[in-house]
Amino acid sequence: MTAKAQAMPCPCGSGRSYAACCGRFIEEGIAPQTADELMRSRYSAYVARNEAYLKSTWHPSTRPVEPVVENDGGKWLGLEVRRHVPAGDKATVEFVARYKVGGRAHRLHEISNFVREDGRWFYVDGSFPITK
Repeated sequence: MTAKAQAMPCPCGSGRSYAACCGRFIEEGIAPQTADELMRSRYSAYVARNEAYLKSTWHPSTRPVEPVVENDGGKWLGLEVRRHVPAGDKATVEFVARYKVGGRAHRLHEISNFVREDGRWFYVDGSFPITK
């Protein structure tokens, strides 16, 4: 990781540097200790278009075969974690991610499900609450 990348703010919005936050998971292979850390690092991997990290953190039972990173010119704009609910080896994380495609702004509101197996967290799936 370059010195510039180490010092830049983390895309997940934690307020810490990329190296001190999600970079340690994505670049150094350190395993996130909570579902919240995994979710934030997955967002940062989407920002960086890091297909390998996203697939490696997706539970094998639901991992897609096709690519998960879109090459549609979209740009991720920010992340708001609304809640993290740990429950032993399972957890949910509700978040809103903002992005722009073709000049139009969008929001992805998801409640994600995570599971911990052999001490490692994985993204399983998510649902999309209806917002008014």
